[in-house]
Amino acid sequence: MKINIIRIISMILLLGNFYIIFQFSSQNGEESGNLSGKIARFLIKQLPIEETQQSLKKAESIIRKMAHFSIYTLLGFLLMFFINTYPIKVKEKILISLLVGILYAISDEIHQKFVPGRSCQITDVMIDSLGVTLGIFLLLMLLEIHKKIKINRQNIAKSFN
Repeated sequence: MKINIIRIISMILLLGNFYIIFQFSSQNGEESGNLSGKIARFLIKQLPIEETQQSLKKAESIIRKMAHFSIYTLLGFLLMFFINTYPIKVKEKILISLLVGILYAISDEIHQKFVPGRSCQITDVMIDSLGVTLGIFLLLMLLEIHKKIKINRQNIAKSFN
């Protein structure tokens, strides 16, 4: 029963992440540019950088790539979290999570090709794929840490008996 609840919650979070990515990709070039431009201007004001057209363009580009990487890191984490609720080998869990994440990144870029002012870029697919990979391995690391803590607690409890 507990695993089904975890599975449902993780699926809801995963679908929410897919939806958010889709919504960001549905923004036309002007909307997307305005959002990253606002963030770029805010960050430049916080840093000792002169606000020029060149610094804004560079900051916008970095923000866009970091946004891709971050949201796909979360996607990889959530994919692995969901897949981890099934009793299959770890290698298979990793492969399934990677495959789904990369396929979604590809479909996302194809989707953007049909949005006015947006384009389809292989570099974004690569950045997204790296994010998915990081998310998967972050979850694996957390699970390993959790396992070691659990073992340590059991060993401590045994030593008191």
